[in-house]
Amino acid sequence: MASTTIQSGLKMALRKQMKDVLNSIKPDSVAKQSHAVTQKVLQSEPFRHAQRISIYLSTSNELDTTELLCEMFRLEKMVFVPTYQGPKMKMVRLRNMEEYEDLPLTKWNIKQPNFKESREDAMTNGHGIELFIMPGVAFTRSGARMGHGKGYYDTYLRQHSEKYPQKKVTFMALALNEQIVSDEQLPMEAHDVRLHSIITES
Repeated sequence: MASTTIQSGLKMALRKQMKDVLNSIKPDSVAKQSHAVTQKVLQSEPFRHAQRISIYLSTSNELDTTELLCEMFRLEKMVFVPTYQGPKMKMVRLRNMEEYEDLPLTKWNIKQPNFKESREDAMTNGHGIELFIMPGVAFTRSGARMGHGKGYYDTYLRQHSEKYPQKKVTFMALALNEQIVSDEQLPMEAHDVRLHSIITES
């Protein structure tokens, strides 16, 4: 119990620190890093081999995924994006950039499909997802990830592996250089999912 309390204290402090770091990055640096990371993802083996891909829709202080999204549609990948309601998250199909442009904005200014709208759902369509491209607040080079603290992805990935136990799935994160921290700053807990790769500009 004590170690869990220490862990959550560490994470809270790190989240606060990362918020300040991310707020201080200049928009042109985010744009430059985002483009470089997009090119690396497009050339990566997991991306080239995957047909069914989950990707997050970025906020203003995250690595921008819009260019990558555009390329995914051009390459005719099947694209699934998160939508949230209360404690629940599901991955729903997005078919083209027109659909993306038409998505409503949440109160946090993030484009997100309406949770109640009837869209193809990756969990219930019988096929699941091959590559998860995940957001986060901080990452380590050894594959640890700290999200925003709601546990949406940890829960979803656990449910996905229970539903599709035979499926070979890759977990990839995209990060700004400034989001990489040491293993001491971000120790992994038992329930955390280890990433297969973290792609940064550097």
